[in-house]
Amino acid sequence: MLVRQILRSKSGEGGESPVITVAPDAPLAEAAALLSRHRIGAVVVVQGPGQVAGILSERDIVRELARRGGGCLNERVEAIMTRDITTCTTDEDADGVLVKMTVGRFRHLPVVEGGRMIGLISIGDVVKARLSELAMEKAALEGMIMGY
Repeated sequence: MLVRQILRSKSGEGGESPVITVAPDAPLAEAAALLSRHRIGAVVVVQGPGQVAGILSERDIVRELARRGGGCLNERVEAIMTRDITTCTTDEDADGVLVKMTVGRFRHLPVVEGGRMIGLISIGDVVKARLSELAMEKAALEGMIMGY
């Protein structure tokens, strides 16, 4: 399954699934509130529409809280965001994306086309797509065996 198909399944009929973003100069408390409100694990940090500057995960915030205490929530997002992020394109397949995520030890991957972010996929999205693909293969094999 390709990333474009995963994005399509997330958004329904052809529409885009919104990506929750935050500005680099926003306070960490604002980013944490976004994560909580939307029940997500990461927020993409953008300089302008579709221009990815970094990514900030709940793990990043928890790590900083443990190191420095609650005062860090007044810091700017850019102080702890991951700047060197890995991305994927819509033409990549689920297996390749899973390898990237596993090797890099991260759970969210911005999808970029033409230098512009068009979506975000999580490891859960990829695993769900892969399980769906395996279920279809199983059904096809059972059909061949049973003579359907």
